[in-house]
Amino acid sequence: MKRTLILGATTNTTRYSYLVANKLVRKGHPIVNVGRKIGEVAGVAIEPAETIHTDIDTITMYVGPQNQAPYYDYILQTNPKRVIFNPGSENPDLQQKLEQAGIETIEGCTLVMLNTGQF
Repeated sequence: MKRTLILGATTNTTRYSYLVANKLVRKGHPIVNVGRKIGEVAGVAIEPAETIHTDIDTITMYVGPQNQAPYYDYILQTNPKRVIFNPGSENPDLQQKLEQAGIETIEGCTLVMLNTGQF
């Protein structure tokens, strides 16, 4: 199972990050929710981007490119195997930094990947 950090986690039930958190947990993937607002999704608290988790396989990005710069160091220090840029979060600048650090980047939809067995 792939320990997944959801960057942009929210308690808003209409957001894709909320749906993905629940789908990941249902499929047995442990998750870390990182977001701006306090709450809980899929039984896991939403935390601020402070604690560096060193056991993350995948970061799935739900933060728009205009708001990603404050997270660059956090993501790089977390050092995941890959970062999935969901639709609307694509960021060539960050993708280049990640690839230079040896982190795979994928432009795709985590929800679709989970539904089709490509996750």
